Amino acid sequence: MKYIRWGFIGCGEVTELKSGPAFAEVEGSSIVAVMSRSERRARSYAERHHIRKWYTDAQQLIDDPDVNAIYVATPPSSHAIYSIMAMKAGKPVYVEKPLAACYEDCARINRISEQTGVPCFVAYYRRYLPYFQRVKDIINNGVIGKIINVQVRFACPPRDIDYAKSGQLPWRLQPEISGGGYFYDLAPHQLDLLQDFFGVIVDAKGICANRGGLYSAEDTLSACFKFENGLPGSGSWCFVGHEAAREDCIEVIGDKGIVSFSVFDYKPIRLVNGDGDNCISVPNPPYVQLPIIRSVIQHLQGLDVCTCTSVSATPVNWVLDRILGKF
Repeated sequence: MKYIRWGFIGCGEVTELKSGPAFAEVEGSSIVAVMSRSERRARSYAERHHIRKWYTDAQQLIDDPDVNAIYVATPPSSHAIYSIMAMKAGKPVYVEKPLAACYEDCARINRISEQTGVPCFVAYYRRYLPYFQRVKDIINNGVIGKIINVQVRFACPPRDIDYAKSGQLPWRLQPEISGGGYFYDLAPHQLDLLQDFFGVIVDAKGICANRGGLYSAEDTLSACFKFENGLPGSGSWCFVGHEAAREDCIEVIGDKGIVSFSVFDYKPIRLVNGDGDNCISVPNPPYVQLPIIRSVIQHLQGLDVCTCTSVSATPVNWVLDRILGKF
């Protein structure tokens, strides 16, 4: 069995609980080095997680002969450069979602992956969680009949950090870094799930606005889209609403019933059909990225095939950019 020795580029919040510990949970895998531009953060992460090496230069980590796979856990604006650096060095990549801050950068990543023959995987981990696998089974097994329509609804009030001055705003609210505010951070999970369920979205249009005036990025959006099989869908996102409007829901409407579920709250799945109104609770693993990370590692070991590649992730950015009117 090939042993996978990971180097992390980025030591932020996502690596603490969602992803980082999972790399050491899978047989034949360990973390051997981490990198952050902040020496304090890199050293602290390495010491707390008992990792031998730490760097402040990404190229040095990539060139480390003990590292044979790279995890890119930085803001989206640097995903392309770090992923391409790693692939050109012959080292497979697992990169956080979205794949990049724009569709064009996704295309660059795919081109280098094809030219080098080095795979790039993307952290759309919800595809692999038992909760969403159950939703997919309900859809595919005809429990609600032929699928007629899909609706996404998400609303939440502003966070305390949203009121900061522009120079102190979190990177997610700086479009040049994130790609486009909270929409570019949260909607990718929803859109990737839907495309995993129903196929690629081939048409998308959006109306975007900034209604709260707290930052420059769009904070309120409505969109319509169509999947390759002709299924129509719609979505609405509001990140500056009143607490009473808080919602996290996707509804899949069939001709024999409806299934509704949350993407971020993991509320019980609601299934309504001829058999009645039922709520289904499905627990997830403690490290939510564990199932997909296991698949990536086993893919690299020749034991599995992970389908969450940069190619499968790119249509998400295409849809995001179409809704935002980037092209």
